[in-house]
Amino acid sequence: MCRHVAYIGPELSLQEILFLPPHSLARQASAPEELRYARVNADGFGFGWYGEQDNAVVYRRADPIWQDPNLAELARNLYADLWLAAVRSASPGFGGDVVNAQPFAIGDLLYSHNGLIEGFRPGIRRQIQNLIEPEVEADILGTTDSEHLFALMRQYLLDDADLSLEGAMIEAFSTLESWLGSDRALLNVILTDGERLVASRHAVNDTSPSLYYTSDDDGFPEGAVVIASEPLTERERWRSIPEGHILVVVPDEPPELLAL
Repeated sequence: MCRHVAYIGPELSLQEILFLPPHSLARQASAPEELRYARVNADGFGFGWYGEQDNAVVYRRADPIWQDPNLAELARNLYADLWLAAVRSASPGFGGDVVNAQPFAIGDLLYSHNGLIEGFRPGIRRQIQNLIEPEVEADILGTTDSEHLFALMRQYLLDDADLSLEGAMIEAFSTLESWLGSDRALLNVILTDGERLVASRHAVNDTSPSLYYTSDDDGFPEGAVVIASEPLTERERWRSIPEGHILVVVPDEPPELLAL
């Protein structure tokens, strides 16, 4: 389990989601309010944005976010119009290596998963490996269920050039559910290609983890949308994403909720 946050809107410094809000992502690492299966998120962190030629770029560490001596200075001086960041509480059996820290980036895709997939090893992992092409599997560097779920979504996007991000997410969730049986999966996922940002609040055989969004918080620039596991600022400015829904965010358009 983890906590994550995404921002899309006018250019913003990283510190304005990581450190400055009263319940910032860094605060949620050490003092989360709605984390169900852990007390802290101390098993790594990372953040992603878009660099030259619109390629996704990530900075990830295996240690807790509060132990990085360079991060505060970096966060003050890095600006982007899209951020995706996460702090991690590792599921049992998945190591704390930096390759398992999120978010993940491949090409123009950034991805973060807050949740777990029961029965992942060996059964569901093998099922995913049977569906994905060798070149997609070659990009899997870690051992987590999260990264393999990302690979499954990427495979669906490669298979159908007209498939939307939310379409790939829905297809992956449907495939996964067909394998789960009575096992549970917690599937809060944020996925973006730099143009569209989609976020799910979903679970199979369990209650979904928390996920919120705001599009009218005075603490962020006009026109911005922020998605977070827990509200970063005053709760009355945030709306809970309903369970079993995907939020689709496109710049200059109102956020759209889709039922799964």
